[in-house]
Amino acid sequence: VSEAIVKMSILGLKKKQPKTFKVKVITMDAEMEFSCEVKWKGKDLFDLVCRTVGLRETWFFGLRYTIKDTYAWLKPEKRVLDQEVPKDSPITFHFLAKFFPEKVEEELVQEITQHLFFLQVKKQILDEEIFCSPEASVLLASYAVQAKYGDYDPNFHKPGFLAQDELLPKTVSLHYQMTADMWEEKITAWYAEHRGIARDEAEMEYLKIAQDLEMYGVSYFAITQNKRDTDLLLGVDAQGLHIYSPNSKLNPNKSFPWSGIRNISYSEKEFTIKPLDKKKDVFKFYSSQLRVNKLILQLCIGNHDLFMRRRKVDSIEVQQMKAQAKEEKARKKMERQILAREKQMREEAERAKEEMERRLFQLQDEARLANEALLRSEETADLLAEKAQIAEEEAKLLAHKAAEAEQERQRLEVTAMKTKEEKRLMEQKMREAEQLAVKLVEQSERRLKEADHLKQDLTEAKDAERRAKQKLLEITKTTYPVRQHAALCDVAAYSTPPAPLDSDMKRLSMEIERERLEYMEKSKHLQDQLKELKTEIESLKLEEQQVFIHQNSIKHSN
Repeated sequence: VSEAIVKMSILGLKKKQPKTFKVKVITMDAEMEFSCEVKWKGKDLFDLVCRTVGLRETWFFGLRYTIKDTYAWLKPEKRVLDQEVPKDSPITFHFLAKFFPEKVEEELVQEITQHLFFLQVKKQILDEEIFCSPEASVLLASYAVQAKYGDYDPNFHKPGFLAQDELLPKTVSLHYQMTADMWEEKITAWYAEHRGIARDEAEMEYLKIAQDLEMYGVSYFAITQNKRDTDLLLGVDAQGLHIYSPNSKLNPNKSFPWSGIRNISYSEKEFTIKPLDKKKDVFKFYSSQLRVNKLILQLCIGNHDLFMRRRKVDSIEVQQMKAQAKEEKARKKMERQILAREKQMREEAERAKEEMERRLFQLQDEARLANEALLRSEETADLLAEKAQIAEEEAKLLAHKAAEAEQERQRLEVTAMKTKEEKRLMEQKMREAEQLAVKLVEQSERRLKEADHLKQDLTEAKDAERRAKQKLLEITKTTYPVRQHAALCDVAAYSTPPAPLDSDMKRLSMEIERERLEYMEKSKHLQDQLKELKTEIESLKLEEQQVFIHQNSIKHSN
């Protein structure tokens, strides 16, 4: 009986257990698997994912799945299995942002919401679903690096640390002739400027820049204004509806803001946009697939609802969320400040420790050097003691030599004095001899002049005598011819006196010659004496120089 009861209870449990199916949900940074009940609606699965992620701002997100050549969003009020979801096991859904805010800084409250938007927008930019210029791409990449790696540290973030990260769209990196290292250098230059920005702040800065891009938050669909050609694009975003040319997704040809739309309706494949201003024309367009039409309508309704919601007072739930988020941000900011102070204090302590260790090593080196210096000084002291003893002996020897040198100096001074006196006497004698030689020269010149005068007088006397004899002969011949004999006798008697005159001339010439010879001998003798005096003076000068040199050598040796 007991066994039958157990079997019946087991069978009852099996009947009560609901049937389930497997679901895999892929978020932007994680993958999750759930076991869902068959009766679950889309809202049940969506709420489970939001609770698991910790997301409260649920109105931006949805579960997207792929069907055939397009995608669709899981409807919240319809059972999951009743929708056109894939029949795979597990069924794969992507948890993504379905609607985008107009101003991210004002509307995104939770940090997890900001993070999921940041990851999705970054992926769309890198996949080139959102066009971004090269300059904006580099700036956005620098904020993405700040969000991932924190503050830039040149000691840690060496060149090449971004080699494995995808940070730029491929068309941007290939458009310019720049290497990966050059792009990394440009990104790092901006990245270094973001010091002190926390992860959530860097992600918000990224979104604030991205929301100004023309293709941000826009869902594009191919449409036509007739049923045959697909020559237009419809863009749906938080601002309204936009009509584009097929080759241009940046600048719309026509826009319909939500505030200017009275009604949107569609019948089968035809959409009708009725402006609020009834004077304006109604705009109609066609879409090729019913599934796409439903998707367009969902996006239009959801974006319009959010547009109206933003212009109303926040609900109590949103106000609480914003207050909590503000408190959370203040708390995190204070924690970051405390961590920054602790980090600074730790760095200062580490620097002080390093300084103390460096100082300790320095003191140890100084102590080692001091010990070595002490040993060297002791050895030097011994050497100096020996040198001092040797120096003392040398001093005694030098003192003895100094005394001898002093005696020699005194003797040389006496000798020098004598030499100077002798030199003075010799110079005096030389001057006297020079004066005597000058006098002799003067006397010789005077005697020569006198001899020349005497020779001139003698010549004149001889000329007068010859003229007198000539005249006497002429007179004798003309005037007294009878007394010729007597006259001749007279003339003979008269002409005899010249004999003594010739002898006087000869004697005078001999005296002059003798005096000249005596003068020459005296002059030669004086010249010899002058040469001897000059030789003696030169020898005295040489001795005086030797004495002076000897005295200087004695002084230097002392």
